[in-house]
Amino acid sequence: MIAALRRDDRSMVDDLSRADAQLLANIKRDLDSLSSLADEVKDEWCEGDLVYRFWHQSFKVYGIQGRTIRIVRALEAIAPEGCELDERFQQIIAEGTGKTFAWEHNQRWLAETRPMLEAFWHADFMLRMAVRHGRELDHAPNLLPSGWAALLYLYGLR
Repeated sequence: MIAALRRDDRSMVDDLSRADAQLLANIKRDLDSLSSLADEVKDEWCEGDLVYRFWHQSFKVYGIQGRTIRIVRALEAIAPEGCELDERFQQIIAEGTGKTFAWEHNQRWLAETRPMLEAFWHADFMLRMAVRHGRELDHAPNLLPSGWAALLYLYGLR
């Protein structure tokens, strides 16, 4: 298939392949810290407690934003050179972070706090995919597992 591509197209495929390989290499380089972070956020006293705080309508749910930002920083640290996180992902993160509790938020609880959970879960999903595929893959695959394909979208590689 690649042989049938025009020269410019082959160059683009080569660039993407190198970026895929760099992403996987970066994941493997940081796999221990990524794994530790993934374990930390899945702990009962992180995700379990903070989601409970949402249902309890406690201002403590606002603490989930710090965990989300830590995950995003870890994802940014493994980005291949020249790659930025997907614009839609960045929008979800922006809408779910940077919030400070105010009493009037209790009147708009879902509108104020649900974006925080959504941002956390999207970031957590990408972190878990990085850890899973960092453990399972020896090289960037041509036939893409769904989780790896999602990671490639995150970095604009698909």
